[in-house]
Amino acid sequence: MTIRLSAEQAEALETVATVKDLPVSDVIRAAISNHIETLRRDPGFQDGLKARIERASRLLER
Repeated sequence: MTIRLSAEQAEALETVATVKDLPVSDVIRAAISNHIETLRRDPGFQDGLKARIERASRLLER
């Protein structure tokens, strides 16, 4: 997987990784895990997810 960052984001990411003494990839994985966990607890996201699942189910029933 490839991600594109602005120069500012890349510099901030490198700084965080250096201060925490972690590889950049570990910092990225932790951030993604935290974001996903936050969305799992977000009622608005859950509503959108349910609606998307319902639309996909209707398409499969045709």
